[in-house]
Amino acid sequence: MSTHQPAFEGARDAGRAARRAGRASASASPSVASITAAGAAASAAAPAQWPVGYVAALAWAGFGLLTWRWPNRVAGFSDWAYTAELGVAALAVAAALALSAAIGARVWAGRRGWTALRGAGPWLVALPLVLAGWEFLTAKTGTLPTPFFAPPQALIEVYLDDWRRLGDSALNTLKLLGFGVAHGAVVGFLIGVSIGWSRRIGYWVHPVLRVLGPLPSTALLPLTFYFFPSSYSAAVFLIALATAFPVAVLTWSGVASVDKRYYDVARTMGASGWFLVLRVAIPAALPQVFVGLFMGLGASFSVLVTAEMMGVKSGLGWYLTWAQGWASYVNMYAALIVMALLFSGVITLLFALRDRALSWQKGTVKW
Repeated sequence: MSTHQPAFEGARDAGRAARRAGRASASASPSVASITAAGAAASAAAPAQWPVGYVAALAWAGFGLLTWRWPNRVAGFSDWAYTAELGVAALAVAAALALSAAIGARVWAGRRGWTALRGAGPWLVALPLVLAGWEFLTAKTGTLPTPFFAPPQALIEVYLDDWRRLGDSALNTLKLLGFGVAHGAVVGFLIGVSIGWSRRIGYWVHPVLRVLGPLPSTALLPLTFYFFPSSYSAAVFLIALATAFPVAVLTWSGVASVDKRYYDVARTMGASGWFLVLRVAIPAALPQVFVGLFMGLGASFSVLVTAEMMGVKSGLGWYLTWAQGWASYVNMYAALIVMALLFSGVITLLFALRDRALSWQKGTVKW
């Protein structure tokens, strides 16, 4: 028998004993990894607090109490209407925010609305502070003189009492804007594709575009009101002109900058000229086309309001002129707020269409 065999058997027995002892200790007490995992699970199960929600609730409660309980300063006319209603509404918002801060993390965790609410927390704190300052300087102390400045509850009165005229003006503004932008976008797109694809067309159209394009559309108001049969058709033309120039320039740039290798590959596969335009050039130029539409919308807004103020008999621009004529500055502020929300919504819709049409570039340009 070898002299190394007893030593080998002794080492093997010692290893078996060590493994049995390790299994016994593992079954008797949890490992460090299991303790760590349990702690992580417990911390994940505990709902996260929303301290900003409590601060926002306090801010809204302060604004509500200021509006409701502090007497208004009457400046030679009847008291401001809807003061108590605004204060109670602010207190209701404060209660809703406090409830959301208390139970929202447990009830709505992971939902899109809860995530959006938490993201808007700083704005929910800043908004009541601004409203409280506005209320204090107007209705409570009269620091800002009337009728040039009015408290927030005056806007509520306008929206409740004059909603029909204001809504009709907003609809007519949308209608006029839609007609003008649609005509301008189509014409500008066709011009941009033509001069970007054909040098012969670009030879004649490009100089005209360079001369007339930068000209402000509002400078043509006297001529358009003379040549067109109605002020409405003249306004449509001016809006279309303001939209067409940036759309044409950006479309032309997009078509002209398409990689020539795309055309070579398509030609080797037997593509015709129309195929190259419709299936290669235009899709590749779409990002620039949407940029042109965005710029055209911005230009059309100013032309739209100017045209409505000068000659169109309905619309938000006309409403502003009408309110100014009666020195009703509260109605002017109400119309400006509607106009801002309306135009912002139109641009938001344009970016939604862009993200849908250009899904591979979704999120690269934000609004």
